[in-house]
Amino acid sequence: MACQFSFRNVLSFAGKFRRAQKGATAVEFALIATPFFFLLFAMLEVAMVFFVSISMEHATMEVARTIRTGEAQQSGQSSGGFLDAVCAEMSPLVPCNGNVYIDVRTFADFGDVNVNNPINNQELDNGNFTYNAGNAGDIVIVRVFYVWKLNTPLIGTVFANLSGERRLIATTSAFRNEPFGAI
Repeated sequence: MACQFSFRNVLSFAGKFRRAQKGATAVEFALIATPFFFLLFAMLEVAMVFFVSISMEHATMEVARTIRTGEAQQSGQSSGGFLDAVCAEMSPLVPCNGNVYIDVRTFADFGDVNVNNPINNQELDNGNFTYNAGNAGDIVIVRVFYVWKLNTPLIGTVFANLSGERRLIATTSAFRNEPFGAI
């Protein structure tokens, strides 16, 4: 016997739900609705965090290329210009207004790379962030951070790594600058 699903069946169910006088249907719905909506919003919240992460990965990769090829150095791009370029590459669904931070460091060799953890006492410590795009042949580490406010109850307490139910999302790109200007 096949299970048939039709619009008529849905309307019939909705009509029966409305006419139910005993209240059992409403109680059952209330028992199921709360965890259902919690799980639904929790999944949407986690999906948004991953969406922001993917958007940042793309933006970091695209804008870091301007450093790798020497375009940023030759144009005299500042940290503000780099930040604006990152925000321009991110999805319009991800607001950049004061939530994005950059840290661009230069090293002589890959063995010299040492970056600090930007979280200190559940707060973002951006006091040591710098912008140094380096010269041709330098090793460059580009880190982009985004502070995301978690909105789903209970998810914030589990998923947050900053105080105030916020999550720090980070992307990193490491590369050696091309020998620009050597031709």
